Amino acid sequence: MESSVAHSAGQSPFDPGYFERLVAIEDRHFWFRSRNHTISVLVNQITQNLAPGYRVLEVGCGTGNVLRFLERTCTRGLVVGVEFFWEGLQRARQRVNCSLVQGDIGALPFRTRFELIGLFDVLEHLQDDEQILRNLHCLLVPNGALLLTVPAHQSLWSYFDAAACHARRYALNELENKILCAGFAIEYLTPYMASIFPLVWLKRRFLSSPGRGIEPGDANRIRNCAAEEFRIIPVLNGLLAFLLAQECRLLARRRRIPFGASLLAIARRP
Repeated sequence: MESSVAHSAGQSPFDPGYFERLVAIEDRHFWFRSRNHTISVLVNQITQNLAPGYRVLEVGCGTGNVLRFLERTCTRGLVVGVEFFWEGLQRARQRVNCSLVQGDIGALPFRTRFELIGLFDVLEHLQDDEQILRNLHCLLVPNGALLLTVPAHQSLWSYFDAAACHARRYALNELENKILCAGFAIEYLTPYMASIFPLVWLKRRFLSSPGRGIEPGDANRIRNCAAEEFRIIPVLNGLLAFLLAQECRLLARRRRIPFGASLLAIARRP
């Protein structure tokens, strides 16, 4: 699942109308709540020893779902959100007070550098992900940090990835190599969202089984199945939120989780 996109024009057929669906569920859905909590914890660790006035950029801030947590966490810093789609920025403005910029991730309009850049479930949408990482490397101050999340395991590719306009899902070593080739030093890299991995795997297998498979050209069924991912089932939603909160404790201690439906990385510009 993704909350935001900041694409170069023409790189993806992403539908800005998708933002409406996200706004309706982001505050309640376990996946978004858990990811926001994890990001807040790690951002607090990264920024706690920085001098006041440090600069934080979220690339692909979408509806402002994560950006509002960055704003709350980085009270001594300057937070900026950039988003390609005007529809996302309109919704973000209702959630945050920080600076918002409409911009293309392939040519970000900043002359200043940042102490922290966040890229949360955006990289998988972009065709030239290695060039994007190099661009972000140039926007960081020395020892500046890049915090990013991406979906894991190409074997989990499904109707949801097609509906979300993903270009790929990542293997751990693939993401590691791309980060290193962009000039970063990796501080922390781990799978996460381990609690939902069995559910995701089973559902993907069920919907690819004979008689239930989704044909690539069946746009209506792809959209309907993807929309089902956002349905909030109260008891299950609460249980998964609880389990992922326990997982966040391991992430806060920088432990390597053995598997997960997503990957998380903290990388530094040396």
